[in-house]
Amino acid sequence: MPRTTAHPTPSRAVLRLTIALTIALILGVVALAVFSQRLLAGPTAGSGQGWPLAGIDPAGAPATGSGAVSEALSEADGLLPETATVFDEHYPAVGHLNTSLLEALQSAAHSAATEGIEFNVNSGWRTPALQRHMQEEAVAQYGSVEEAARWVASPETSAHVSGDAVDIGPFDGSYWLQNYGAQYGLCQVYANESWHFEFRAEAPSDGCPLMYENPTMDPAMQG
Repeated sequence: MPRTTAHPTPSRAVLRLTIALTIALILGVVALAVFSQRLLAGPTAGSGQGWPLAGIDPAGAPATGSGAVSEALSEADGLLPETATVFDEHYPAVGHLNTSLLEALQSAAHSAATEGIEFNVNSGWRTPALQRHMQEEAVAQYGSVEEAARWVASPETSAHVSGDAVDIGPFDGSYWLQNYGAQYGLCQVYANESWHFEFRAEAPSDGCPLMYENPTMDPAMQG
């Protein structure tokens, strides 16, 4: 009769260790995937990511809340509460936006609302004084006008000062616009600013133009 060899049964301790390691590996993979998605999408409102700059929201978009800038500036300069939406036209930062941009934002917001998504306006129209303050803060942080220009334009060139740009949050809002904004003429203009949108009339039929790496690559910023 052939001999049979008994195989040792793994102990409970070994089984528990194997299960624990497997769970830890799965959680690590999930965490890495989430982090990678957020990193590729850029800084997002409410995510806690962004650059540590006074006058710049750590969530990503330039902050224009009451605690972000000099006491000499006010809502009349474009400051906004955190809860401002694209329908709050009584705030100058919203009401002074280009008409086509604002109408497109409100139309898109109605569509997004059916999916439970709201657009908050982190920043919209700004006075030259507010834009100058933000530029000076950026220069102080980055050490030069050239480096700061990757994030904050001058008052002379900023699309915010002309009312042609808006910074949208939270993450779900800006992400929705990245995917569907072109249908409404709303385009992300800069690859490093996932929250910054401008109106492009040709986008519904032709799609949004290719994004610039950052504002310094935009010919409109060379003034």
